Amino acid sequence: MKIRTQAEWIDHASAVLPAAGFGNFDPGIVIARGEGSRVWDEDGRAYVDYLIGSGPMLLGHGHPEVMEAVLEQLPKGMTFFANNAAGIELAAAIVDAVPCCEQVRFVTSGGEADMYAIRLARAFTGRTKILKFEGGYHGMSAEAQMSLAPARDVNFPQAVPDSAGIPASVADQMLIAPFNDLRAVASLLDEHADIAAIIVEPLQRIIPPQPGFLHGLRELCTRHGVLLIFDEIVTGFRLAYGGAQEHYGVVPDICTLGKIIGGGFPLAALGASADIMAHFDKARVGQGKWLMQLGTLSGNPVASVAGLKTMEILRRPGQYDALRAVGTEVMEMISTALAHVDVPHKMCGDATLFDVIFTAQSCVDYRSARHDDPQRNARWNAVLRDHGIFKSPGKLYPSLALTRNDIERTRAAVDAAATAISRH
Repeated sequence: MKIRTQAEWIDHASAVLPAAGFGNFDPGIVIARGEGSRVWDEDGRAYVDYLIGSGPMLLGHGHPEVMEAVLEQLPKGMTFFANNAAGIELAAAIVDAVPCCEQVRFVTSGGEADMYAIRLARAFTGRTKILKFEGGYHGMSAEAQMSLAPARDVNFPQAVPDSAGIPASVADQMLIAPFNDLRAVASLLDEHADIAAIIVEPLQRIIPPQPGFLHGLRELCTRHGVLLIFDEIVTGFRLAYGGAQEHYGVVPDICTLGKIIGGGFPLAALGASADIMAHFDKARVGQGKWLMQLGTLSGNPVASVAGLKTMEILRRPGQYDALRAVGTEVMEMISTALAHVDVPHKMCGDATLFDVIFTAQSCVDYRSARHDDPQRNARWNAVLRDHGIFKSPGKLYPSLALTRNDIERTRAAVDAAATAISRH
C-alpha cells in the first residue's frame, strides 16, 4: 500500500524508528518539502519556518544561487575521501572570516567538531579536565552529555550524566560551573591545575553573556594557561559574519563551526592557531602528540560549494542588518502580545536567535532560564503550530527568507497564542 497521509507516515515510523523518530524533533510531524521561508508537511499544510533545520538554512530553503552551485558540482562528483578544490576554498574563506582560525580541520557534524576540540585541547596542554557550563550543549560525546539538562540540581562543580552508557570516569574529568558566573570559574581554576580547556557557547542556547563575562573568561584562561573553546556551531556566521568572536569582541583559542558553513549539507569544522592545529600533523608533532582524525565525508565537495555560496551571499551589504531587523520585529511582537494579556515573560537571546521564557526573573543561567509553568510553554508552542508556525520548543531562528506576509502570519499566530495561554 502506498503511504499517502502524514498519519500513515507516523504509523510507519513507529514500526521502524525507536520512539518513532530521528531523535531530533517532534515525531508527530513529517516534513515533505521546504521552499524559501516555508515548509509543508505530508498532508500539504504550510508553515512559516522558524526552525530552518535547527539553524543551517539562514538563506531559506532551496536558495537559487546555492542550488545552482550544488547542481554544478553534482556531475563532477559527490564525495572523494580526498582533498578537493571546493573544500580548500571553504577552509580559506573560514580562515579569512573567523578571528581565531589560522587553520581548520573539517568533520561532518557539530558534535564531532566539539569532541575533537576537547581532544585537541588535551593534546596541546597535556592536561585532562574540561570545564563546561551547566545547560551548555556541545553535541553527543560523553563529555558533552554532562549536565546538559540535569533532572535535578546538584552542587557545582559535580557533573551529572544526561545519558545512559557513559562511564562514571568521564564525570571525574568534567567540572561544571553556572553560566555568567566568573567568580565560580575563577575559583575552579584556582583549585584545579589540570584543566585543559573551558568550552562555552558564547550565547548559551539563548542565554546572552552578561557584559564582561566572555572577556573575563578570556583573561582567566590566559592567566592559567587554559585553552578557551568557543562552540560556534550555532553562532558562527549568524550573530555576525565573523560569528560571536566578531560580535562580542573576544577571540578564543579554538572554535567549532557548523550549520551555516555547510549551506544545509552535513559539514562542520574546528579551527585554531597553526601551533595548536599542528597536533593534526604527525610529521610536525610526532606519534605521541598526534591527534588522529578522519571521516568519510569530511570536506565533502557538495557541502563545500553550498557553504561557499552561502558565505558569499552573507558577505553582501545589508544582510545582517536585515536579519537583525526581522528578528527584532518578531521579538517585539511577542513581548507586546504577552504584555497585553498580562503574562509574565522575558525575551531571551539575540535578535538572530531567541525565544520567550515564561518567568518574571532574569534569565542569566540554566537554572534561572526556566519556565515557571512548563505547561504554559507547551500550550504556547502548540497554538503557534496550529496557526502555521514551525519552531523548536525552545528557540526561534529568523532567516533572510522571511517575507512581510510571513511576519503578518506570525503576528496573527502570536496574538492567538497569547490569548490562549492567558485563559489557562
